[in-house]
Amino acid sequence: MVWHTNVGPLDNYHGTAGSPLLHGDLLIIYQDHRRGAFLDAFDKRTGALVWKHERNGSVGWGSPVAVRVGDHDEIIVSSQRRVTAYDPSVGAELWHCNGNLREVIPTPAVGHGLVCCASGRAGPTFAIRPGGSGDVTDTHVAWSTSRGSPFVPSPLVYDNYLYTVNDMASIVTCFEASTGTVMWQERLGRPTRESFSASPVAVDGKVFFTNDAGQTFVLKAGPDFELLHINDIGARTLASPALVDGGWYVRTENELIAIRN
Repeated sequence: MVWHTNVGPLDNYHGTAGSPLLHGDLLIIYQDHRRGAFLDAFDKRTGALVWKHERNGSVGWGSPVAVRVGDHDEIIVSSQRRVTAYDPSVGAELWHCNGNLREVIPTPAVGHGLVCCASGRAGPTFAIRPGGSGDVTDTHVAWSTSRGSPFVPSPLVYDNYLYTVNDMASIVTCFEASTGTVMWQERLGRPTRESFSASPVAVDGKVFFTNDAGQTFVLKAGPDFELLHINDIGARTLASPALVDGGWYVRTENELIAIRN
């Protein structure tokens, strides 16, 4: 073990779910909970606390993301009621945008100069132009939809399109990422409440959506809906697949499975 640190007791009714973010020499972790929400940055080599930003959110399960804006980077957190950007060098807030619901699980997707956020149980999906200052709710929202957002899975930007899966109704939507125009919307399998937990992934012109039953729907990427195949791994699967060096790594309820040609 190289280092170990204690971030204190966490009081979140579903536990913690966010992944850490490596940014330069920093390891950045955010956690909203009822006993002192925080965004913390640690020295990735020593574990020493570099800076700490105290937050007000009581629940939140997404992960922070980094975006490059002009000559500087911003750390983006999408959580309870708002999306917030921070200065990674000191942890100070740069801007915030209102519009999220109370429970926010999806991590933002970044592309086409936009931060695409999804909020809560069938709440809004909206795209923000980063780089603002203060409250940018009325100035930096490029587009927004009022409902149909995923509850658990994160959105995905691939080529010119943004993909979301509404896990409350098993419905996938393809947006033009830059404008929010809906290209198509289709149901995957039977309509089942809270049926998708894994986030979609894309490779080789295909987008893959895995439901909790272990079925992966393979769709052709692009402006027209085309279901190419359905793969059934035969096991309950909640985690997002990891694609590394031509291999797939899938964590099911009881196993870790590697798939290669």
